[in-house]
Amino acid sequence: MALCSCGSKTNTGLNLANLDTTARPQDNFYDYACGGWRQNNPLKAEYARFGTFDQLAENNQQQLNDLIQGLSKTTNAQGSVEQKIGDLYVVGMDSATLNQQGGAPIQAELKAIAAINSREGINAKIIALHTQQITPFFGLFGEADLGNSEQCIAWVYQGGIGLGDRDYYLDTDERSVEIRTQYVAYIGKIFALAGYDKLVGVPAEKLANNIMDLETKLAVASMDKHTQRLPEKIYNKMSVDALVKIAPGFDWVKFLEASSIADTKELNVSQPNFLKEVSNFLKTLDLDVLKAYLAWNYIGAASGYLSDDFVTANFEFYGKVLSGREEQRPRWKRTVSTINGALGEAVGQAYVKKYFPPAAKTRMLELVKNLELALADRINDLEWMTDTTKAKAQEKLATFRVKIGYPDKWRDYSKLQIDKNISYWENILRSNRVDYEYNMNEINKPLDKEKWGMFPQTVNAYYNPTTNEICFPAGILQPPFFNVDADDAVNYGAIGVVIGHEMTHGFDDQGRKYDSKGNLVDWWTATDAKQFDERAEVLVQHFNKIEVLPGIFGDGKFTLGENIADFGGLHVAYDAWQKSLNGTVPAPIDGFTGAQRFYIAYATVWAANIRDKEIERRTKMDVHSLGRWRVNGQLPHVQTFADAFGVQPTDGMYLAPENRARIW
Repeated sequence: MALCSCGSKTNTGLNLANLDTTARPQDNFYDYACGGWRQNNPLKAEYARFGTFDQLAENNQQQLNDLIQGLSKTTNAQGSVEQKIGDLYVVGMDSATLNQQGGAPIQAELKAIAAINSREGINAKIIALHTQQITPFFGLFGEADLGNSEQCIAWVYQGGIGLGDRDYYLDTDERSVEIRTQYVAYIGKIFALAGYDKLVGVPAEKLANNIMDLETKLAVASMDKHTQRLPEKIYNKMSVDALVKIAPGFDWVKFLEASSIADTKELNVSQPNFLKEVSNFLKTLDLDVLKAYLAWNYIGAASGYLSDDFVTANFEFYGKVLSGREEQRPRWKRTVSTINGALGEAVGQAYVKKYFPPAAKTRMLELVKNLELALADRINDLEWMTDTTKAKAQEKLATFRVKIGYPDKWRDYSKLQIDKNISYWENILRSNRVDYEYNMNEINKPLDKEKWGMFPQTVNAYYNPTTNEICFPAGILQPPFFNVDADDAVNYGAIGVVIGHEMTHGFDDQGRKYDSKGNLVDWWTATDAKQFDERAEVLVQHFNKIEVLPGIFGDGKFTLGENIADFGGLHVAYDAWQKSLNGTVPAPIDGFTGAQRFYIAYATVWAANIRDKEIERRTKMDVHSLGRWRVNGQLPHVQTFADAFGVQPTDGMYLAPENRARIW
């Protein structure tokens, strides 16, 4: 059948130039729906992956740059957010001064680390670094108590490895070995640039090998990524006394005092066994190795805010070796990203005032409500779930908190002082200290459920199980995700699926373990839980078989939560769109039926070009499946897709009904 005419672009919200009509949608829907976009948006040298998310984020970044540049060129009242934003931009863009300073901004701290002569001194320096949001060995932050979600408590979490994922240190394949070799070379280069090797009289190569050895020990002790996804495994609430007993090698009492939470009686220790090992390392490892590790953490945190030689060394490893990027991002983009991190809500307030129309929020609220009704109906219609569990699921759905666009109350940045007469790094440290105090101030108090987990200008969305909330920042509420004037089929296929995705996270393999109040409570009957796990396993096995590169396969277990959310989002959004039609059949536009427009819009959201190294990295570290497989991996499970495009058993996108997932 004819799936496309060559008509001009209409107000559907679709761009026919995004299509590749030489591909059959029945065989490879991703190539069909996204092939034109991919050809028209070749991968830029500065990107490891460039997709519609990145394209919109880049547009947002340009808008932010225009706003921030304007502030940097005007005289703003001292202490105002305008002054802070503008001055931080000036400092970040001043490459001449940064290159003149070289590594000077970090020398005093490196000398202080080199002068440590006791394990008590190591403890004190770890504490001091943490208050600057530099986190050797582990992290401390405030988060909901999973047993009492109304309360914010301190969480201690494993960390301290520069490669991010433990598998990089332990896997024996050729690529992992090469990454480790390059990582050691990078560490040595950074030590030499900072002059730490000369400061302590130890060759940079030896320092680097010592760091690799220590981080490998941390990796061996770390909880693996599959276990970390299980909330019941990372919820280990205990008294401070109990923590001191299992990990006596670190002064936890002084740490909590320095963090202004000395009144803490209980906290969540996510990985107790890891902290036991850290405690042993702090008691037994050579003092000079521990000092070098602290210096490495400090230099690594600072390297992006120093002279070009530090920035380039960092990019050469993390950008090129790990992700395959060919060029560093321009300085203005890096500076805008820094300002986003330091003053994100202040920047967001200016952003939404200029770029986010009230009509978009109104339309989004309508879409969310329609999707909630559709999900409620799907829950009621589940043949495999008992009425008891259905009632609990409906209760959870009915209590979703919905955040759209921007927060009702903006963060106060009055404690942050930005001074363009001091170094970039010192300004970043000021920001880090304020952020640390801001987070610590929430601990041991009622959880602030009005707080946002993303800035308004962010091109993303989220579900938070402990507050049972879905959030859609203003940054993502633009084409191709959302167009207030576009055809409903397109909006439901794009932002509608995103909404459904986030809703379904409340009922994915981990989100389902939280009740309507955000507490970690088992509200499922044993029979229903067994049925759910069996049905979810279908997606695990399906994505395990996807070969993302020759010899490299997807990880269906690791990506299960996101795959379930995609699966649910597609079904819920399609149902919601159908309900919105009130029995009418939308007319074809440009040769496409409404159902076809829905699925093309969905695929467009995941259009991207990506480097092989980035495919490898994301497959190892990202809980999301790759964009291609969020289309070609998901849609064979969807009957309405097969119906829309006439998919037959001989086609590449066909999956026999008995092999499809059937969950929400």
